[in-house]
Amino acid sequence: MGLASPSHDPFIVYPGRALGRHVIGLACAVVVTVGLFWAMHRLVTPSWQALDAPQFGQLLDFVRVVREETVARRDPKPEPPPPPLQPPAAPTLPQPDPVRPVVVPVIAPPVPVASRIDLSPAGFSLGEGDGEYLPLVKVAPIYPRRALNRGIEGHVIVEFTVTEHGAVRDARVVERVPDSGLFDAAALTAVEKFKYKPRILDGSAVAVTGVRNKITFRLER
Repeated sequence: MGLASPSHDPFIVYPGRALGRHVIGLACAVVVTVGLFWAMHRLVTPSWQALDAPQFGQLLDFVRVVREETVARRDPKPEPPPPPLQPPAAPTLPQPDPVRPVVVPVIAPPVPVASRIDLSPAGFSLGEGDGEYLPLVKVAPIYPRRALNRGIEGHVIVEFTVTEHGAVRDARVVERVPDSGLFDAAALTAVEKFKYKPRILDGSAVAVTGVRNKITFRLER
């Protein structure tokens, strides 16, 4: 059996080759160490050197710019206009259409009422003197509605005084038919409106008392 050649055995380490490997490894370690120290030096240096050193360049200042805003300004209050030289004319108002009333005649049949006033000489109380009183105006009485609805008839004798001015004063009922006094108010109201020519005595007007007048209330048939 022959001996193997030393160049072909992988497990044999030769001294010359191992030294070369150690030298290369040491050189690489030195380079890496120097590089790390240099890098750390560069990182630490800005903390103790002035920030404005020229080797570090210029610092940038960041300023926030406010966005331009449009401010709306209110116009000043306008001055009032000068007063007009002449007042304005009044507006013309629409005229309403003329209203023409329509008159419808109403024809009502007359109520069959007859009131008879006694104009006999007994009602004048004629006496002696320069001139006796004379009736000038005698008003017919109004037939009471209650008597008219019931168909009641009757008469009233009223006694009164004719004053020196020809008016009626102190009128009172002295006789009534029917006795219920249904016609008293109507008779007195009519008598108080009578007008007379006053009695003249010795050239002067005098009052006449005790004058009587009979008013009859009768329905027409």
